[in-house]
Amino acid sequence: MPVVLHLGINDIPYVNPPEQRKVGKAKRGKANKPKKAKGQSGAQSTGEVAEILEAKYGILATFAERYGQQIADAFANSAAGALESVMMGTPVNNPYARAENEVEESMKLFLDLEEMNGHPGVPTKAALAGVNHRLKRKKGAPRPSFIDTGLYQANLRAWTDGF
Repeated sequence: MPVVLHLGINDIPYVNPPEQRKVGKAKRGKANKPKKAKGQSGAQSTGEVAEILEAKYGILATFAERYGQQIADAFANSAAGALESVMMGTPVNNPYARAENEVEESMKLFLDLEEMNGHPGVPTKAALAGVNHRLKRKKGAPRPSFIDTGLYQANLRAWTDGF
């Protein structure tokens, strides 16, 4: 059975706190009605965002194409290390665990170093405008593309099947 490497993301919801809006002072004898929030909180998940980004920009496909040889080398080294551990009498649950971790860190660094720049639509308009949903005012200095809240990047995963 062949070993299959998967590049993906942990699917967790984006939890946006409900927007707090000020309510004006009530007129005498009248009750104040709270204003409704503009959007839903937590409307999407990291999985949904990843599907949209992959369809539009091909982030993980570009990463795999660009770093295919380094990924193969990491898996070869990880398997050799696992074999060495087995020969020394240490049990090994996943011979590719070290390589999986290396690939995950490389994917995160790929985004940090803005290696997608130059592809159509990258850098994104939101990144150039400094849109940042971690800030109260939602705008800041220009940032790397695909790293707005950091949740997408933090949940990137590499895992194997078939060993």
